[in-house]
Amino acid sequence: MSGNGTSGNSTEQARKTANGLVYLSGFGNEHGSEAAPGALPLGRNSPQRAPLGLYAEQLSGSAFTEPRAQNRRSWLYRIRPSAAHPPFTRVDNGALRSAPFTETVPDPNRLRWNPLPEPAPGTDWLAGLWTLGGNGDATQRTGMAVHLYHANAAMERRVFSDADGELLIVPEHGGLLLRTEFGLLAAHPGEMALIPRGVRFRVELLDDTARGYVCENYGAPFQLPDLGPIGANGLANARDFRAPVAAYEDVEGPVDVVNKFCGNLWAATYDHSPLDVVAWHGNHLPYVYDLHRFNVIGTISYDHPDPSIFTVLTSPTDTPGLASVDFVVFAPRWLVGEDTFRPPYFHRNVMSEYMGLIEGAYDAKTAGEGGFVPGGGSLHNMMSAHGPDRETFDKASAAELKPQRVDDGLAFMFETRWPVTATQQAAGAGHLQQGYDDVWQGLERHFRP
Repeated sequence: MSGNGTSGNSTEQARKTANGLVYLSGFGNEHGSEAAPGALPLGRNSPQRAPLGLYAEQLSGSAFTEPRAQNRRSWLYRIRPSAAHPPFTRVDNGALRSAPFTETVPDPNRLRWNPLPEPAPGTDWLAGLWTLGGNGDATQRTGMAVHLYHANAAMERRVFSDADGELLIVPEHGGLLLRTEFGLLAAHPGEMALIPRGVRFRVELLDDTARGYVCENYGAPFQLPDLGPIGANGLANARDFRAPVAAYEDVEGPVDVVNKFCGNLWAATYDHSPLDVVAWHGNHLPYVYDLHRFNVIGTISYDHPDPSIFTVLTSPTDTPGLASVDFVVFAPRWLVGEDTFRPPYFHRNVMSEYMGLIEGAYDAKTAGEGGFVPGGGSLHNMMSAHGPDRETFDKASAAELKPQRVDDGLAFMFETRWPVTATQQAAGAGHLQQGYDDVWQGLERHFRP
């Protein structure tokens, strides 16, 4: 193995590698990088002979004729072309499921889960993927899926790619080292990483165990939301997204390459590592983002703003403003609203919401045992009434309205235009909380005509 980074898969080696990483800055940029001087051709994409005896190859994340602003593609200069592989054969999907989700019927009830139980020994990130549910159709490139993961081992001589969609990874416990075709990314709890459709990668652990969330986006690639009247700045700033610099593996010997295609897993054993890209340029590439850098825009007068003000990334549809999926983060912020009920208000919504907790507590839900805890999640499908639980309502209704700093939690939401249908394994899971509806019991009548 050679290139930028160290060999081996141990936690200690992964940490050392992660600590030495450097990045390129900016979201949606036309970046370029080379791990060997002269590997990146100048003035053309596909010269008659690519430099250093490499193969030139384009990876398209969009159709050739999509508008320039939406077009995603990268040119890769690699030791062997991707076409040099044996046939793929079907392998077991494990706990991974894909749309359309037909194992159960869509459920209007509010649901909440505790964190996944500890994985069996030797479970890597791919084997530890567990699907909660989703919507749309992976073969039609519509909708999304919610997955969780738990792992206690690195992916040894194993590489994964997803032809069905891009993967937005949200670590909650334990950091990840992501070795991709484009280079290396480190994603710690409090950060998110995005692997574009079709990009191959391997996951190593920066801690003994890892746990977190994944949004598989079948639809249009995530982009930064328009800011409208907010102006030119705010929310997630483009400069805070970090892309990898080129790094490659020159490895001979068997490597299992697993491909998710139309909802199923397929595998082939290569005689070399496919993470052999020596140079690249383009805008279809992975990145990582620190959620604590989100620039929260909020009220300085009255009322709680709509949660759309917390949107980090959005996957748009042909209806303006109606997303296939939004990624929303409730980052540390000040609350100063006058004569205002400051937690999120009671609500029924045309969108469906899956919420997870990365750290601390969420200001509208009671934490602790049997409550909303890091690694857990809740699902409120469209028009399901939700809002602060009774304990939160009572406390917020009587609170002294002085400036309040909310910095003891980091929560997020995958919000989607279609109902999320739970998988059978999620609907019958032992860590599905029973009696979730009880958190709203005891909201007393106060009406006095």
